[in-house]
Amino acid sequence: MMSLIRKITLSVIAIGVMLIFAYAQKKFRDKEIITGYIKGDIMDETSGIAASTLNNGVFYIHNDSGDTSRFFAISTDGTLKATYNFNPEPHSGSPYGVRDMEDIAVGPGPEKDKNYVYLGDIGDNAASHKYITIYRIEEPKLDVEEPTKRLTAEQLYLKYPDKPKDAETMMVDPVGQLIYIVSKRNNSVIVYTTPLNYKTGDTVTLDKRTTLHFGGIPPFKWITGGSISKDGSQILLRNYNRVFYWKRTGDMPIWETMTQKPLKLYYKKEKQGEAIGFTNDGKGYYTASEGLDQPIYYYKVP
Repeated sequence: MMSLIRKITLSVIAIGVMLIFAYAQKKFRDKEIITGYIKGDIMDETSGIAASTLNNGVFYIHNDSGDTSRFFAISTDGTLKATYNFNPEPHSGSPYGVRDMEDIAVGPGPEKDKNYVYLGDIGDNAASHKYITIYRIEEPKLDVEEPTKRLTAEQLYLKYPDKPKDAETMMVDPVGQLIYIVSKRNNSVIVYTTPLNYKTGDTVTLDKRTTLHFGGIPPFKWITGGSISKDGSQILLRNYNRVFYWKRTGDMPIWETMTQKPLKLYYKKEKQGEAIGFTNDGKGYYTASEGLDQPIYYYKVP
């Protein structure tokens, strides 16, 4: 009799554990939504994503090394809406005009009533470039009658105050009026800034702000992307395994906020995830990976 009761008890416990596990799996699955897939052979190495301010429901993405000086407008289901070419830096030494574009952001600029697209040609696997380049382009109004368009870019040349670095994260802080660069490799990454407003062709030395440490094993711990919300109140950094989130308090600078312990957000592991960007309202964010026909994931912020 006792043996039968014991068997029943163990069975009930086992069923309970399975139900809890199934619920936990569903709960985690509910945290990400696939809104679509990046369609088209020309978008095969997505490295950055940023929400358009001017065009509702549109996001900008771009490829990294090996592509020409261009970026793309897509809908949240991954459909290509427009291709924007721009004038590259003339002395890059690359046959493509850009060396290794790694991130994109949309933010304010020299004219108050306009928004600008910022592209960071900041990748440097060998850590050997004497300078990196930021391209600033007035945000275009999407025109279905003109899906391919050439735009004018203003270049800013940046030098590191210590030595060249590989980086894949460029963010724009609309409150502090700063461009942020976060290095990629090593056990600790370095956060640099430079003023948002600059003149075309300026060469500026970055300001070293702080050092951040993220646990894990290389290369999975390396920082591959980041984003600051349009109101400047939230920050995201990502690597191949995790997403880190900070909430800005008061007038604390972004770089100082990032020295505090971040929230580690749920993340659906991607093939080679690098792109991350807030929605315009700051209530969520999107991620995407390099590779053909990769899913676009949407997550809500805490």
